[in-house]
Amino acid sequence: MTDTKIGMGLTGFGVFFLFFGMMLFFDKALLAIGNILFVSGLSFVIGLERTFRFFFQRHKVKATSFFLGGVFVVLIGWPIIGVVLELYGFFLLFRGFFPVAVGFIRRVPVLGSLLSLPGIRTLVDKIGESNTMV
Repeated sequence: MTDTKIGMGLTGFGVFFLFFGMMLFFDKALLAIGNILFVSGLSFVIGLERTFRFFFQRHKVKATSFFLGGVFVVLIGWPIIGVVLELYGFFLLFRGFFPVAVGFIRRVPVLGSLLSLPGIRTLVDKIGESNTMV
């Protein structure tokens, strides 16, 4: 089994535990496990060096601080505040990827038609055009 497959599994389990932890009213243990699995899975998928370079670029210091600070806050026992910090950091880190993801999802048959609904379309258009890398 390759490192990429292991990483995808760890990342998938991390997302599952994060989602499940939020569904169970921000369970500290599940969120902590999800955070650890997600970050370690990301490291397996793209490699340790590339993960380090991704998180610690000069223009991503604020985003990385919020994301990793949120992980730390969850680990010390304040799950709601930690998840809010993580989500904000995650948005800042990956906002350059959102236009690519929106373009891909628009080509998927069922999801593309859902994104074309009147209320959703304006929101998706705003997300799809925001490719500033600050």
